[in-house]
Amino acid sequence: MRRLSNVPTAGLVLAFLTVIATVAIAQGRQGATTGNPEARQLKNPVAAAPESIAAGRQAFQKFCAACHNKDAKGDGPLAPKDSHPPNLIDNVWAYGSSDGEIFTVIKDGATAPKSEMKAFKSRLTAEEIWNVVNYLRSLAKP
Repeated sequence: MRRLSNVPTAGLVLAFLTVIATVAIAQGRQGATTGNPEARQLKNPVAAAPESIAAGRQAFQKFCAACHNKDAKGDGPLAPKDSHPPNLIDNVWAYGSSDGEIFTVIKDGATAPKSEMKAFKSRLTAEEIWNVVNYLRSLAKP
């Protein structure tokens, strides 16, 4: 009887495991960032002009930097203990990454385990929140 080579078999097994791992990671990532389908439909009515970005930066520094830090990396000095505010300049957004989803989280707050983000709808107008969205977009890494 002829013996099959282990090299091609090992290569096939490795390729198969790589595909399985890639799919599992993608599904896990997608599940972790499912977002809000209704909010995803909201379109940003404020152009990302320099004036909007500057106004958004000002509002962010006043209302958000204490928890998210001035650089928006999520390690602000006044973040509630064990709340882990997210890094807002990376490409992972737990509550969705569309403008509408970001707007909705700022407006309504975030209610999930280890999240204590308060709603800002009573402190910021809709236009001010959209300005913050535009500011955050200006910080995003490609």
